Amino acid sequence: MYPSEYLLMKHSLPITDENWLSILKTPGNERPAYKKEGNILHIGQVAASFTGIPYDEDEYYNQLFDYVRSHNLILLTEESLVNSSEAARMSTIQKAFFSCQKRNASTIDFVSVLEEKDLLLKSDHPILNSQVKLALIEMLKLFGKNEDFGLAGEDSINILDDVLGWIQNQLGQYLRKADPEKNMPAFLWYGNYTKSHQYLLLFLLEIGCDVISFTPSGNDALEMAVQRERTCFLRVYPEKHEPERFPAEYRNSSATVAYQASKEIENILTDSGSLLYKKWQLRDYLPSVITLKTTYEELFLVAEEKAMVRPYFEMKDKTVRIPALFAKVNGVSNNRREYWKLLHRLILQENALLIKTLPFSTGANSDFRFHYHKALDREGLLDPQKMAGAHYWKYQHMPEWLQTAIASAIRRICADPNLKPQNNEKVDDLRVYLFTQAMQIPESILKMLQKFDYSQEVPKVIIYNNGLNGTITRPDAALLLLLNQLGIDWIIFNPAGHSDIEKFINKRIFVSHWLEDVIFEQEMREPSVLKKVIVQGLFKSLRSD
Repeated sequence: MYPSEYLLMKHSLPITDENWLSILKTPGNERPAYKKEGNILHIGQVAASFTGIPYDEDEYYNQLFDYVRSHNLILLTEESLVNSSEAARMSTIQKAFFSCQKRNASTIDFVSVLEEKDLLLKSDHPILNSQVKLALIEMLKLFGKNEDFGLAGEDSINILDDVLGWIQNQLGQYLRKADPEKNMPAFLWYGNYTKSHQYLLLFLLEIGCDVISFTPSGNDALEMAVQRERTCFLRVYPEKHEPERFPAEYRNSSATVAYQASKEIENILTDSGSLLYKKWQLRDYLPSVITLKTTYEELFLVAEEKAMVRPYFEMKDKTVRIPALFAKVNGVSNNRREYWKLLHRLILQENALLIKTLPFSTGANSDFRFHYHKALDREGLLDPQKMAGAHYWKYQHMPEWLQTAIASAIRRICADPNLKPQNNEKVDDLRVYLFTQAMQIPESILKMLQKFDYSQEVPKVIIYNNGLNGTITRPDAALLLLLNQLGIDWIIFNPAGHSDIEKFINKRIFVSHWLEDVIFEQEMREPSVLKKVIVQGLFKSLRSD
């Protein structure tokens, strides 16, 4: 152990696509692995690298913008990290290095000299002061292993000067006031990088910060952290592009379902996959979901497609990714006949559930906080087996594969709650609320889920809310979040364009369409008997083909 009064032990948390942002927003002293043992502090840390770019570039850049604007991640790019080289500092580093080299001094001695020369960041927190020195020692050890001639190499002093300069001048404002016992800064790296940038990111991880990198060109900015045997989550997107300038505002969506579908099918064919699946072939697969972004017109086309021909459908590692619709239609179109025709085609599908009376979830008033915390695993996430084996689990009569799917979906919605907080709720309160409401799935929806063959027709919940038939409640919203994670389509029609689901769910996770007119208290027009016969007959004919 290096001579130090305080020591910080960092633990890379096991994260996924679904939970990394939620964990990152959780205060340090509420994360898994947090513990104080004398002068040793254990903290949980988020390290993740997203390489390449998904097919939907607009959504990708909108998410990046949202991470920085709404979630307070500190943006780092080639452009934002200005040249911080100083002749005086570089000269001091060179003299310190050559002096230590003559004396055959250790890396620890070299860092001590740099500290004496005031080149190291000074923090208000004693643990962080110690950690800055330890982080620099670890960085220099890797430096000696990776770089020809170590610090004696041609570019080595320049790289060290870059890192120390950025830490002191640009990042010091975030680091000096950081408190490892509560919250450390979270940094988002975006775009291309140099070797100096890689060492900076390694240094930040060694200090104890959270670091997330997004590199559209496909390389991995956190590669050096892996060399240090740090566990970093890696997500590889299917395409590689030169990074665009970091977005200054939200983009308007331009990618169409047709384009996305063609790219996905191309990817499947390249992968020697198949679009043909036997009945119930995927029953034992674990469902996951990707929400599709469509135009209003495309919404109805996709709704009639089987899951296996929708864009982004994928089977991998005993998991099936189901492309689902998560949308709201505000107002009515000028062409009233077309509006009702499209709506009727939706509700007349065999696997569709029309809801005209609100609320549709009974909700739960019990306090499940104790049960929630008893069902957590060592990583602080819900354990599906613990849930399914508990006395409060009301789905024992369901097939085992469906129980597993429901429990896993509950785990995901609680790991990354997209429910808006009320009355100063904390993240843990949201998780307990979602967990509690998830134990109240109506029997009609359970029957729908039991008939869902993951590669075939996607079940759908259609809500018609005209302001006369009640209101959508928070338990309804919690249930819709759960159904979305099980791959179910849900679409809300609100002819008056009033707020309903927006009061409870973050807008970024569903698509909102606005039509030309708004109509107040518009009664639902039921399809005629003749239309029912024609439309339902057409669907049966298509399925038999």
